[in-house]
Amino acid sequence: MDPHALLLFLGVDLLLVCTPGPDWLYIAARGLGQGRTAALTAVAGVCAGYAVHTLLSAAGLAAALRALPALLPALRLAGAGYLAFLAVTMLLALRRGGPADALTAARPQPTSVVLRQSLLTALLNPKGLLLYLSLVPQFVTPGTTLPVAAQVTALGAVNVLCCAAIYTAVALTTARLATRLTTTPTAARRLSAISAVLLLAVAGVTAAA
Repeated sequence: MDPHALLLFLGVDLLLVCTPGPDWLYIAARGLGQGRTAALTAVAGVCAGYAVHTLLSAAGLAAALRALPALLPALRLAGAGYLAFLAVTMLLALRRGGPADALTAARPQPTSVVLRQSLLTALLNPKGLLLYLSLVPQFVTPGTTLPVAAQVTALGAVNVLCCAAIYTAVALTTARLATRLTTTPTAARRLSAISAVLLLAVAGVTAAA
């Protein structure tokens, strides 16, 4: 694979990863609402989702989705619906809890739950799907000694590493902010509500994109 093409892809990919999207904002919501451990677990789940995208693209799923363009809007709406479901669940939990339960509502969920939710968020993220559908193929060179599947895997690995670096910074920053602001039950409840509203906003933007 051409090293110059790989470096160019790295630059373009970093710009895309730094642009806030469903994954980015989901991790920020986790950091604000539930702290450092939940936010870093969300980063791990999102990166695992993109690793799955990489393997599926190398196996030919990207070509299949291009051949059936109606699948992409359906996946986009499914992702928006899932984010809205998570946000509504958080808001209902806050509404059911009394003042004494405000801090409980903001405590991290089990790691397995956060990991599963973040994995699905990445898998259903239209921004990630479009990256593998439109950007990655532009940097693949057929007919070289390196098979196409191996080139797609290498480019996907670059994307996963970029996501890990940028999203970890987002997770740590928002978790640190939440630690400073969550000093009372009222403050904890407000941050949890903000994180839920943030997810609802992302769902709306995703559905309308």
